[in-house]
Amino acid sequence: MIALIDYDAGNIRSVEKALIKLGQEVCVTRDRDMLLQADKVILPGVGAFGDAMFHLQNYGLVDVIQEIVQKKTPFLGICLGLQLLFDCSDEAPGVAGLGILKGKILRLPDGEGLKIPHMGWNSLSLQNNGRLFCRLPAEPYVYFVHSYYLKAEDESIVKAITQYGVRIHAAVELDNVFGCQFHPEKSSETGLQILKNFAELA
Repeated sequence: MIALIDYDAGNIRSVEKALIKLGQEVCVTRDRDMLLQADKVILPGVGAFGDAMFHLQNYGLVDVIQEIVQKKTPFLGICLGLQLLFDCSDEAPGVAGLGILKGKILRLPDGEGLKIPHMGWNSLSLQNNGRLFCRLPAEPYVYFVHSYYLKAEDESIVKAITQYGVRIHAAVELDNVFGCQFHPEKSSETGLQILKNFAELA
């Protein structure tokens, strides 16, 4: 069973639908026991960093997430869910993230012809043999919606990058922890393959 963490963030239902389409058993929950018993856990997210951390703390989910990660359960953060895995964000100065991975979330810089938020399809440059990108072409197209981007401290955890006025760390992997800045659930067949690869992790 794949558990989606329910903490009042957007896009949970679209992730759930994509996983059901893949034939996966899915539950949307904030129940500690259900989350700890799940085979895989996903932290989806559309919204603001500060609000999201408030909800995670308010629902007692911060400690649960740390426990899931320590148990080596495969864990995937999507969009805001990826950003929350890191230390801090320009969007919410003074608010600590989960700190599971090292790095900062920075605001996308203004640039000529670049709209913020960044919304649309971009190709990924794959690197460091990410397990989520098995059976995909070298430069797959995926769908982004974001105003902030990841700069990871350790380049070796970065499995995909993209360009939007700046070099964006678009996907990360460290042991059992995965993160995508883009939305696999909105990225057509490519995105479904990424979610399938996550669902099939041993």
